[in-house]
Amino acid sequence: MALVIFMIAAPALVGLGSLLLPATSRGRFPAAAFGITASALSLLTAVTLLATAREPIVASAEWITIGDLTVRLGLRADLTAIQVSVAVTAVALAVQVYSLGYLHRDERYAPYAAQVSLFTAAMLLVVTADDLILLLIGWEVMGACSYLLIGHDRTLPEAPAAAVKAFLVTRVGDVGFLLGIAFLAVHAGTFGIPEILAGTYPGWIALLLLAGVAGKSAQVPLHTWLPDAMAGPTPVSALIHAATMVASGVYVVARLYPVFVQSPLALSVLGLIAAVTLLLGALAATAQEDIKRVLAWSTVSQIGYMAAALAIGAPGAAIFHLLTHAAFKALLFLAAGCVIHAVGSNLMSRMGGLRKNMPDVFWCTAIGLGALAGLPPLAGFWSKESVIAAAAEARDGHGQVPAWIALVIWVVALLGVALTAWYSTRLLLRVFFGPVPAARAEAAEHPPAPEPSVTPAFVGKPTYLELEAARKAKALARKEVQEAAETAEPPPPSEPRPLDPPALMHWPVMALAVPSALLGLIALLPDARADLGLAAPHVSPSLFLALALLAAGAISAWWLWRRRPDADPASALGPLRPVLAHAFHLDDLQHHAVVRPARAIAAALRRVDESVVDGAVEGAGRGTTGLGGLLARAHRAPLPRAATALLAGVLLIGLAAAILGGGA
Repeated sequence: MALVIFMIAAPALVGLGSLLLPATSRGRFPAAAFGITASALSLLTAVTLLATAREPIVASAEWITIGDLTVRLGLRADLTAIQVSVAVTAVALAVQVYSLGYLHRDERYAPYAAQVSLFTAAMLLVVTADDLILLLIGWEVMGACSYLLIGHDRTLPEAPAAAVKAFLVTRVGDVGFLLGIAFLAVHAGTFGIPEILAGTYPGWIALLLLAGVAGKSAQVPLHTWLPDAMAGPTPVSALIHAATMVASGVYVVARLYPVFVQSPLALSVLGLIAAVTLLLGALAATAQEDIKRVLAWSTVSQIGYMAAALAIGAPGAAIFHLLTHAAFKALLFLAAGCVIHAVGSNLMSRMGGLRKNMPDVFWCTAIGLGALAGLPPLAGFWSKESVIAAAAEARDGHGQVPAWIALVIWVVALLGVALTAWYSTRLLLRVFFGPVPAARAEAAEHPPAPEPSVTPAFVGKPTYLELEAARKAKALARKEVQEAAETAEPPPPSEPRPLDPPALMHWPVMALAVPSALLGLIALLPDARADLGLAAPHVSPSLFLALALLAAGAISAWWLWRRRPDADPASALGPLRPVLAHAFHLDDLQHHAVVRPARAIAAALRRVDESVVDGAVEGAGRGTTGLGGLLARAHRAPLPRAATALLAGVLLIGLAAAILGGGA
């Protein structure tokens, strides 16, 4: 248990301590050193636990008893928790190292590194918590850290706005989550998860918990915060999408799965939400121009696969896909950051022809996109196939949901394969193949002053890197190229200009390519497969259908691009493209149906508060002050006037006494 505590405490203590460092260049080196060291130690500890732990490691202590309710704090590191911890710490270490190169001129690097460490510790606490109190603490700390990291650059108006949106949308779901936890504790008489899992509960409690899961894991209708979260730095996007906040909702459902199994209604709702989310994310990704938004919407879609697996009764497949997704999604975001660092924009229209300029990044991106699409034998193929196979089996009534819901999930999962292959191929071709855009070629020869990139109307607001790259990375890259050109012989016209990223950004990408390619092969190992609760891979009609749809999606994107390599295959979407780029305008609908009425109600309540409540309080104060002034003037009256008033009072009292005496 000491190792489990150390694994969580190392990034937690470093994060808290680094918050005390100055948010200037002086605090940069110690913050980076502490953050990288803590992440490395946590990863080493998690790997040690994975190699040595044979039984679940459990420890708990009673904290307080209130009536019949016992509050017990505990940690539990079973095999699933340790596997997820390895993924979390590996991605966190890659992000810490990568950030040192990516944000090398950021004056506020110290608080950034501290918040990444706290984010990591919070997710590890959620993963290993054996009671709902510690789980809730980690859950809430993640929400706070995501708010701080998404809004890291305070000079950009869209970053704080995106941070507030992420915080508020997830808080909406957290209301239901908090209520669900409270009702679970009341029914069970304890916050301990083992005791809770042994009890029986009404189905509406599981529905309350699903609200929090939908918020944290960006499921419809609480998905709208995730694409806007691209306003944060790219390493933050990798951390949120791959290993922490977005994955936490899926993990919590898997951890509390016996509670959800008791409610077929909750699992049916989860299955339908997962199907809609999967399809919505895939369709939206096909029309994005911003490379980070393509990856963001792909995350929405892939989380839909995990939630669907949970709904149909395959939590092992959900965790398996969570693990592989952590590897290839972190790889894709960090590789995208390398491309943006080189090009100075996150618009794919500014990219193209980078295959020879950035060969390592190209091959790593190809591995990541192949895993995302489910290309055999890469990691994503095995995990996604396990989800589709489970859905196919559930169609026959062998799952936790009605057969028709399982059929919907199976059909949508197959459509998702084709769509994912399409937008993955489109991204690879547009970024690394085709002609070099004229604007970039001219800029390489005659670097102009950095300017913010212009985002097409259908893309939405510029993200963090759209402005950050133009303002920082673009200027730095051009300066380095210009300095190198002044001291070296110019390359032959046929030789591409090197655009490889710095070593601190290069090596994390290379390292993440290994699990993205090989992690799925654990499905072939009987012991590992049994540990995850997976069925043995087997040839089935669903497998052939999925591979055929994958090939169809990739070939159609390639065919559209091949006809005009300088054009975007998404132009074939025609009038549907703006609709898909805005994800069917669900964000606008949410804004008009929820945000604007809420603001109007808030404004009305403010006016009532100012005019009625404040008016009553201030009026009482003014009345008291006025009365006090009158009494003060009477008290300060000259002696003759005071004597007259006294005499008048005596006469009035005497007159009253005479009248009352005469009446008696």
